[in-house]
Parts: sequence; C-alpha cells; structure tokens
Amino acid sequence: MRSLCFGSSLRTMAFALRTKKMSGTPTRTAELFKTESLQMMAGLEWDLYKNLYGQHLAQDIVSEEVANFLQAENPDRPLVLSFHGASGTGKTLVSSMIGRHLYGTAMGSPYIHQFVPTLHFPMPEHAKQYQVALKRWLKGNLTACARSIFIFDEMEKMPPGVIDIVAPFLGPSHSVFGTNYRKAIYIFISTIGEEVINRLALETRQAGREREEIRLVELEDAISQAVYNNKRSGFFHSRIIQEKLLTSFVPFLPLGRRHVERCAYRELCQRGECQRKDVVEAVGGAVVYVPEQGQHFSSTGCKSVPAKINLFL
Repeated sequence: MRSLCFGSSLRTMAFALRTKKMSGTPTRTAELFKTESLQMMAGLEWDLYKNLYGQHLAQDIVSEEVANFLQAENPDRPLVLSFHGASGTGKTLVSSMIGRHLYGTAMGSPYIHQFVPTLHFPMPEHAKQYQVALKRWLKGNLTACARSIFIFDEMEKMPPGVIDIVAPFLGPSHSVFGTNYRKAIYIFISTIGEEVINRLALETRQAGREREEIRLVELEDAISQAVYNNKRSGFFHSRIIQEKLLTSFVPFLPLGRRHVERCAYRELCQRGECQRKDVVEAVGGAVVYVPEQGQHFSSTGCKSVPAKINLFL
C-alpha cells in the first residue's frame, strides 16, 4: 500500500479498491488498516537500522513513535517530532524515510508538504501574513488528507512567531477550525541544540562510555531550553514549547570516522562501486574532524561525502 490517503497513484488506487470491496464491513476494513500499517512500520524500522548510521536515539524514538501512531486508526493527537543536531547527521534522511514508507515517495506525494523558511517565509516583517497563509494551507490540505505530513525544515531560520499558528493543530482536541487534524504528522528540523548534543557526545566519549549509552532523558530538557531561549530559533518563546505540544525531541549525535566511511560505502554502492574500499578510506581520511584535540567527530557529518567521492573516483 504505502499510502494512507486515497489519490491517483497505483498503490493508492489498489488500496482504495480493496477498501471499497469491504464497504459495509468495518471490522475487515480495520483489519486491512492494521495490516497495511504493520507493513509500513516494518519497512521503516528496517530502513532506519540499515541506512541511518550512528543514531541509536533517532532509530529508537522514530520507530517507536511512528509505530504507536500508525497503530491507532483514530489517534488522540497528531504525531509531532522535532529533529535536532548538526548538519549532515541524518535529519533530512529520516524525514524522507518516513515519507517514502507512508506514501511510496520521499517528497513527491501530494500529501507531503515541506516548508523552507528562506523560500516560504523569507521576510520576518511579514510574519502575520505568513501565519494567515500557513493556517489556510494546513486547513486545506488536512481537509484533503487527514494523514498529511508537514515538514518544517531549517527551523533556525524561521521568523519568530510564524510557527505558533500551527499550535492549535497540535493538541488533543477532536477538531480545530472545523477540521479533524489528529491524524497528521508534523516534523520540525533544526540545528539549534547541536551544541548541547555535541557536548554530551564528547563528554560521553571522554568518560569512556559508549555513545549508545546516551539516553533521551539526558538531552531533552537541554534541547527544549535551547530552542525556546535562542532568538535564532523558530521556537523562540513559542507556544508549542510552552504547552509541550511536541510528541518527542529527536537528537541526532555527531558522527565519527566509522560512520562517515559507512556513508561513503553506501554512496559508492549506489553508484555500482561497492568494491572501492580504497575510496572509502580516502573519504574517511579527507573529512575534517573536531575538536582539534582528539578529532572525534566529523565537522560536516556525512554531508560532504558525495563530493569527496567525486574527488577520489
């Protein structure tokens, strides 16, 4: 199926036909929904653990929260995830995975809506106009598909105040502005909070602990304070943080050389060059690592890997 809203794609049409044949049999329709949801959850979980490197927190949190959300045919509230971490650590990759497993495509579905502040909300002085337009967009698309996905990228560049218009859509009420919105997924992506995440990762390494021992409870309060009090944050003094409308913060840890080399190997395999272990090692050695003393973490995550591969192939 890989689609939760009816539309014109072949996968969606197939699901619609199966559901139509079951009209008048709500139990069987519910069973179909459960079966299809389980398939999507299994696919997403496999993708996360196979293709996302060094991010045990993101793997566990996203798998669990999406699974819990999809198992509820009529959830109590929307799923609201906020991804935080340095550039190149996998935040956009995970949002694409969610879209792909729910709708069969990363960003090409009419039910996946991505907002980039520099493109959609470039001028802070127009914040009120942006709020009106965003509210209208949310209402219209939730009416068309209750299980729409809304992705707000680069939240560190979002003009303060704009995102608060989303707050009424994120609570547990049955409907707002006359629209049922509890089945939607909202994903916020930001580099704000990377300092506290990177600091804990470094302290963990220096203390001789494994990075996999880091738990969300060690980071969520610090991330919440960072995004709420930072004037560069789209969540600066936001109702969304004040009223605890996020389902979960999702920290993305800084990546080490072994993670960078895994990214390089995956990229090479996608190009049909899996055998080029020499390029994998060369890319791992060409990336800049920080801090200066220790050089534990890639300064750009895996973001520069494709360009580095081009240099060595």
